[in-house]
Amino acid sequence: MSTLAATLAAVDPVPWARGQMAFTLAFHIILVPLGVSWAFFTLIANYRALKHDDRDALLLAQRWSKYMAVTFAVGAVTGTVLSFEFGLLWPRFMGQWGEAFGIPFLFEGIFFFTEAIFITIYIFGWRRLRPWTHFWTGVPIVLAGIFGSASVVAANAWMNAPTGFTLDSSGTIVDVDPWRVIFNDAMPLQAAHMIIAAYIVGGFLVASVYATGMLRGRRDRYHRVGFIIAFSVAAAMTPVQLVVGDALARWVYDNQPAKFAAIELVPETASDVPETLLGRLNDDGTVSGGFAIPGLASWLSDPSSGRDTVVQGLDAFPADERPTTRQVNIVHLSWDVMVGLGTLLFLLSVWYGLVWAVRRRMPRSKWFLRAAAASGVLAVITMEAGWVVTEVGRQPWIVYGHMKVEDAATSNTGVWIMFVAVVLLYTALGVTTVLVLRGMSRRWRRGDCFTDDDAPYGPRAPAGRAPDEQEVAP
Repeated sequence: MSTLAATLAAVDPVPWARGQMAFTLAFHIILVPLGVSWAFFTLIANYRALKHDDRDALLLAQRWSKYMAVTFAVGAVTGTVLSFEFGLLWPRFMGQWGEAFGIPFLFEGIFFFTEAIFITIYIFGWRRLRPWTHFWTGVPIVLAGIFGSASVVAANAWMNAPTGFTLDSSGTIVDVDPWRVIFNDAMPLQAAHMIIAAYIVGGFLVASVYATGMLRGRRDRYHRVGFIIAFSVAAAMTPVQLVVGDALARWVYDNQPAKFAAIELVPETASDVPETLLGRLNDDGTVSGGFAIPGLASWLSDPSSGRDTVVQGLDAFPADERPTTRQVNIVHLSWDVMVGLGTLLFLLSVWYGLVWAVRRRMPRSKWFLRAAAASGVLAVITMEAGWVVTEVGRQPWIVYGHMKVEDAATSNTGVWIMFVAVVLLYTALGVTTVLVLRGMSRRWRRGDCFTDDDAPYGPRAPAGRAPDEQEVAP
């Protein structure tokens, strides 16, 4: 027993703290796109219902608002746990940098409560408000979701580009400029990248449910409208994300060269650097495997200089100020996954757009619906891979250039107990959420698909009446 106690007392808390933070963030971030985008999809359906007397769109808006409430509640729980983790897992980080780092979370809290208030008003307003008054109560939900996400990303961006503070000789913050903390150099592109990603991931996730339903024979207008609203938003955002992502990669090239070297798998500083697809870095600094496209990494970094662009390699930085070999391989693989799957989703969006432009309807082939059904999971993987690039690529820094992760973590060797407890809690929460959402869907599907008693306005069809075959514009 004493041997076991001694072993547990010798546990390094840093990997456990990092593992718990990674796990909870990876879980929570799946809910973020739904929290940001689902309100927007609901308003589109609500608007169409009121403007075009569309009973299917009205039914979608009613049901989506209830799904939205469930995912918001679960996101509130997982987000609250994350808030406590900053203090419990990273006390030295919060002790030194909390005065600056906490500022964006103040605004996030304001937007969070605003969102909660108007979600409540919107859901209960189905029975109590006039149609257009009720519609407008949904607008603050959309705005609060956008600005709340931007606030959280501002905190993460500050960790990548820390500004807006003054330190005394002992390293203590003595002055803070809130606006420079929030609107740091990394914030605009990072926030835009995440918000656009939220609409893409949320759109593909929701659309994938309706695509799966259509593959199972439910090709009524209700399913088509649900698919078209969500998929159209995701498809429209995908090319925008390519532009924003390219700009963000160049920002990393200019401001975080060690991370960029990890992304592009560049062991030594050079020009005419190839774009290496897959492949891995070895402990001796050589690259093996993969497929290299000559000069492309240099050209993408700065098209004005083309293949003559010099890319700083990992050898340009001390070993303790750059990602380890293992972290480099994780970052590079995550980058390839993000770019590869993002490209596939873009091509799927092009397929959808071309068919709509020519035929004025969504593609109906089984191959398209199969790809659309898979797009939700692929979009989530793409987003998770992008956050791995952001967080692991910044290693070993928790505050870039100022504090390392190992200097920020708790010294409590019992942190592994909390890690196990959180994994069990989140697993139970995730399973319960899926069961609740599936249960809601099944109950509605067993009932009358074309009427709902929650709304006092909008068109109603007698029970059993089949939907028409009218297509709906995105």
